[in-house]
Amino acid sequence: MISKANRLNAFGEYYFSKKLREVAQLKADGLDVINLGIGSPDLPAPKVAVDALNEAANQPGAHQYQSYRGLPELREAIAAWYQRYFGVALNPVNEILPLIGSKEGIFHLSMAFLDAGDAVLVPDPGYPAYTNCAKLAGAQAIPYDLKPENDWLPDLNDIEKHLTKNTKMMWVNYPHMPTGATASREFFQSLIRFGQKNNILICHDNPYTFILNEQPASILDCEGAKEVAVELSSLSKSYNMAGWRVGMLAGATPYIEATQQVSSNLGSGMFKGLQMAAAEVLKLDDTWFEDLNKVYKKRKILSTKILTTLGCPPDEGQVGMFLWAKAPDRVGDIEAWLNELLYETGVFLTPGFIFGQNGARYVRLSLCNREEILEKALEKIQKWINGR
Repeated sequence: MISKANRLNAFGEYYFSKKLREVAQLKADGLDVINLGIGSPDLPAPKVAVDALNEAANQPGAHQYQSYRGLPELREAIAAWYQRYFGVALNPVNEILPLIGSKEGIFHLSMAFLDAGDAVLVPDPGYPAYTNCAKLAGAQAIPYDLKPENDWLPDLNDIEKHLTKNTKMMWVNYPHMPTGATASREFFQSLIRFGQKNNILICHDNPYTFILNEQPASILDCEGAKEVAVELSSLSKSYNMAGWRVGMLAGATPYIEATQQVSSNLGSGMFKGLQMAAAEVLKLDDTWFEDLNKVYKKRKILSTKILTTLGCPPDEGQVGMFLWAKAPDRVGDIEAWLNELLYETGVFLTPGFIFGQNGARYVRLSLCNREEILEKALEKIQKWINGR
């Protein structure tokens, strides 16, 4: 057999890719598994999306290759969406790049701006893709601490003391996954100043801003942001369209052009029907989010009961579609404890260690399950605890 590339030795298979095979096998063996670990929205996508997809799919030329830059209709809809919700003015011609999911953007940005030997700052805890995409680009991922005593915000003064001349990018993500922490506009402005002072590209990953969050925000709303910052957004969470794979990158023209230089060599555009559907979805008014968050608020109450029953009540004030909670002190091996929970009750929760060293004592629960499923999980856990 031909040996694999050395770059793959820097990391293993994605945790969920491996764990979900195990969960699938448990189901095949007859265990009634309740998956509270994955943030895959279970609610339906907006009807306007399905209608627009069907209509566009029957148009002449719909099944041909599409523009590498995305359809004008979609880019214009994204620009209008940014203006309406964030007060950010974007040129739809050259400051927006539609993506096949924002995860694609993480990789393309890494390939566009990182060389071998460069360093990128990544949050701990944080989304593993930031680190792994840096490694695929041949760069070094440097974790920076996020801790509860600082409200899960980075200490920029401390980070600055340890910068090297090769530090080129910094990943930030607020509302934060997995902790549910938020950041103020003042903090975003301090990030922009940090990027300007140290010549670092600030990459803000922003897919959760409309979920249980009363103050949606964009880092691009800050003074000077376009000089040193770009932002990723997605329809996956906010519009229940995770499987549709539609995201976007927004920023100054040079950053968009460099990223598009990568994407145009790795893909051939997005299906027209998906783009037209996304354009219609982005025109929805606030009623969509109001109705969506009514559902998540109810789920959050039940999910809080689940974690509290396990001895790890979550802190108040978390936003987004997850709950983050510290495991009981009596539990030694968190992963073993969660595996015991899975095998004995069928309830799957995500161990926090997969998000970094600072998540080692934590667990994450997804709100992407119906209330009756959450009630069933709570009942299973209560029986498990009472029977021990």
